[in-house]
Amino acid sequence: MPHVIVMGNEKGGSGKSTTAMHVATALARDGHSVGAIDLDLRQQTFFRYLDNRADYVRRRAVPLPCPRRAQPRPSEADSRAEAEAEDQARFDAALAELADCAFVLIDCPGAHSGFSRMAHAVADTLITPMNDSLVDFDVLARLDPESGRVTGPSVYSEMVWKARQARAAAGRRPMDWLVLRNRMAALDARNKRRVGVALDELAQRIGFRVAPGFSERVIFRELFLSGLTLLDLRETDPAAMTMSNVAARQEVRDLMRALDLPAA
Repeated sequence: MPHVIVMGNEKGGSGKSTTAMHVATALARDGHSVGAIDLDLRQQTFFRYLDNRADYVRRRAVPLPCPRRAQPRPSEADSRAEAEAEDQARFDAALAELADCAFVLIDCPGAHSGFSRMAHAVADTLITPMNDSLVDFDVLARLDPESGRVTGPSVYSEMVWKARQARAAAGRRPMDWLVLRNRMAALDARNKRRVGVALDELAQRIGFRVAPGFSERVIFRELFLSGLTLLDLRETDPAAMTMSNVAARQEVRDLMRALDLPAA
């Protein structure tokens, strides 16, 4: 079975699709076969990114690695039990389509859904990008407003905990959970310190690793329309390799090292 990497966070705008695209491209450029599933069935930012990439390849005749896609369709059954059973079957079928891939990237929506719960249940590696703010930290846990101490996990963290318990009961290897701090401030601001302290405390309590993600850079938003990543610029647009973009590319490489994926 492929190694399943899930991008999960029940809050929009945290950088899930951008992270998914860069991780998928990094793995494909490393020679691995990569599959992709976008569970944000309404917005489909990850698949829109891949559509733009395929269009760029056609227009420029530049061979760029692209993951293979599979997409589950939601059930239209009236009965809730029947709909959940059908959704599970369709999700399993989408995974089965990509069973010959070395890695499968699943991008979850920024809200709770049945498909998202299913994805977390099969995640070998869970990546939770979050903007470096107390607002985004609320997705992971509740904080005491005066002391800043963690008072309890959020509903999202509880869902991940249940997924881990189910994996352990089934005898599967433990899930590796990585929380990415995106858009970190360059200055040692008070908010940055409070988020760091709270993350360190929560990481010890519920068991995830913390890693720096992507800084706030315009290049990440500009690349979407062409379907490119920072790992493609050297061959597609060498003039774009400014010092800032080189630093951004290094962030991608640092992320891949932090993930410590098998055989990658």
